[in-house]
Amino acid sequence: MFELVLTAPQSLVEPVSEALMNELEALSVSVEDADADTEAEQALFGEPGMAPPRPGWDRSTLRALFSDESAANEAAELLLAQDWTEGLGLQSLQAVVEQDWVRLTQSQFSPVEVTPEFWIVPSWHEPPAQAVRVIRLDPGLAFGTGTHPTTRMCLRWIAQNAPLLAAGWDRVLDYGCGSGILAIGAALHGAHAVDAVDIDPAAVESSQQNALNNQVSLNCGLPDAASGQYPLVLANILATPLKLLAPLLCDHLRPGAHLVLAGILDRQAAELQEAYAPWCDLRVLDQEDGWILMGATRR
Repeated sequence: MFELVLTAPQSLVEPVSEALMNELEALSVSVEDADADTEAEQALFGEPGMAPPRPGWDRSTLRALFSDESAANEAAELLLAQDWTEGLGLQSLQAVVEQDWVRLTQSQFSPVEVTPEFWIVPSWHEPPAQAVRVIRLDPGLAFGTGTHPTTRMCLRWIAQNAPLLAAGWDRVLDYGCGSGILAIGAALHGAHAVDAVDIDPAAVESSQQNALNNQVSLNCGLPDAASGQYPLVLANILATPLKLLAPLLCDHLRPGAHLVLAGILDRQAAELQEAYAPWCDLRVLDQEDGWILMGATRR
């Protein structure tokens, strides 16, 4: 594989990129700020709700990948010979070192400790010797690999409270299940009849597959698969949808049931407490890296 690297003024970035992809059969084209990491570097981000301050950088670097050297050479020659590409410059044309991209990606994900005895372990790793319970989970399309503080805090709560409470977890609801990691964690700690629901069909499919991989049984589906009341309701989403979902989630709580919420920044605690006040008294149960875990029992 060969990489053709060009420099282009902002006016040429779009037409040259289109020519590379549509006419010259580049495998991919990426665009970078040619002045990155220098005093001339320019940010393209605007204020929230406002358009970016400019459509592109004054000078951009275009990186185009080709399957062989002749195709990359031909693309460079054809582009630089055109009248309309005045200002386009050839920076380099070089072979790309072959890499095992699968192995490189896998190397970025290591086992994650929830508690000293409870770990999340990708399939290509062996569990640590001290692990008593293990969730086998590979990175995928759905949220929830255990690397985010909100996921770890939820799982830590499950692990720490299961010895006293799991006998009463005849039903558990994981609302907004993502990868199904919280539902799987509850099942591994003794919960029965675990419902894992999400608005995203890809999350439902991911949860089903991850449940099979971990040899646990989950009832996975869209939100209407949740029915009745539960002794434990888990929801790791974000603060705004959690506020909107307050009546629905609390309606799924039995009297005295536990509610565990995550995806909340520490500055958002009061907003959540106000939203859930008609049903329960939320309090902060855990915190990590600016995120908090909130929970309550239904009155």
